[in-house]
Amino acid sequence: MGSLLHTWILVSFFLVLALVHEAKSAAFRPSAWGNAHATFYGDDSGNGMGGACGYGNVYSSGYGANTAALSTVLFNSGYGCGQCFQLQCTNSKWCTKGSSTTVTATNLCPPNWAQDSNNGGWCNPPRTHFDMSRSAFTKIAQMQAGIVPVMFRRVPCIRTGGLRFNFQGNDYWLLVYVMNVGGGGDVSSMWVKGSKTGWISMSHNWGASYQAFATLGGQALSFKITSYTNHETIIAYNVAPANWQAGMTYGCNVNFR
Repeated sequence: MGSLLHTWILVSFFLVLALVHEAKSAAFRPSAWGNAHATFYGDDSGNGMGGACGYGNVYSSGYGANTAALSTVLFNSGYGCGQCFQLQCTNSKWCTKGSSTTVTATNLCPPNWAQDSNNGGWCNPPRTHFDMSRSAFTKIAQMQAGIVPVMFRRVPCIRTGGLRFNFQGNDYWLLVYVMNVGGGGDVSSMWVKGSKTGWISMSHNWGASYQAFATLGGQALSFKITSYTNHETIIAYNVAPANWQAGMTYGCNVNFR
């Protein structure tokens, strides 16, 4: 009996260790440093800086001033939306020494094929480039520079509260923008469940938006979301009430780490 009890305790101990290891491994870790260049755009209003990701005004959507538009290779057809990057100016007389800043990807910096990649076409593939908000850029370099070389790395997105879902569409077509994503900051796939349905797979529309062609009007809605970076899946139950409306944003109490 004592031998069986001892075996059971050992098995339980290693099971707990495995679960702790799995929980820790699910949390996003910073990446290695890479090289890129950075410019700046926009004004201090925040309008249009949520652009291609669909976040709208970055202040009202909770992202604030520290944002950037990504070149095509980083934007990755919208799967780069919401990712967080630490940037540090390097090898330029315009750098602010010892300073760095963290930005959230909220927009696409489109190619400019009329300009050479090394002379104006900064976001042309395959260049890795950040077009930062003006306030974010001036934290690492002086505006007179226009463009500076930077070191960058992916870092965890530190968010307050849970995921937020902005609804568009109608009773038969639901388009959802996913915001305030923690951890890796990104989303690879998504499902919706009505109070009268099973889980329905949503297709990637563009940026940070997912859509479902289904009759979901008059039902409370839950969502299942998988991170693009960590492949972790979380479920947000009863996010929106049965009388949900397009144009509204609904929150929950779960998020990625």
